[in-house]
Amino acid sequence: MFLLNSIPGSQPFGPLNLITRSPVLIPRPETEHWVMELAQRIPAKPQSPKRLLDLGTGSGCIPLLLCHLLPPGSLHACGVDISEHALRLATDNAELCGTPTPTESDAGHKNTFMATLGNVLSPSFSADAKINPPYDIITSNPPYIPWDEYLCLPRSVSDYEDPRALFGGPDGLSFYHAIASLVQRNGFLQPDAIVALEVGHDQARDVEQIMRTEAHMHAVEIWSDPWGKHRTVVAHL
Repeated sequence: MFLLNSIPGSQPFGPLNLITRSPVLIPRPETEHWVMELAQRIPAKPQSPKRLLDLGTGSGCIPLLLCHLLPPGSLHACGVDISEHALRLATDNAELCGTPTPTESDAGHKNTFMATLGNVLSPSFSADAKINPPYDIITSNPPYIPWDEYLCLPRSVSDYEDPRALFGGPDGLSFYHAIASLVQRNGFLQPDAIVALEVGHDQARDVEQIMRTEAHMHAVEIWSDPWGKHRTVVAHL
């Protein structure tokens, strides 16, 4: 399901009300559901804050909702996107939500968020995006539409939404392979790290296998959305 809006507006996401602007995808209730569940699984404490990397952050909805739900000072989040439009929107939403960047004078003991430009499919992603592992939490709602489905999208989607936020390669799995390659690197994840990935309606088993065989994460769960669809693959070191 895609929520469309070519005119600037707003969209509820948990207790937040986020700004929406085309061509950035509007946050969806399926995503909200698993992020709320994830927040309950993160043992976040201000005395030992967690570090989160959100890949393909879009509006910033995932890290900003986690920043809102977790105890103040317990989360430092970074959102990466290939789209300048998305980075501006995520930054605007962080300001709207009162979530400071780590360098702001009022950051203090608050949860923080920063947005940075990067392409997760690039071999030089880590250097280009200026990210700083290791991370405790990786989240992503990446592009996962395969080519045959992308060609059949209604004009109401294809004319207004950034194709880079939709097209996931010939089989829809390109970004999951890239994420697995990233997180399996030595020193990229903290011990006991968690990786939570939203998936398409028939991709959960394939992504589960990718996380096991390519990311070498053997504790892997599949979460369903409120409509009974396998929606999120959650892997633990």
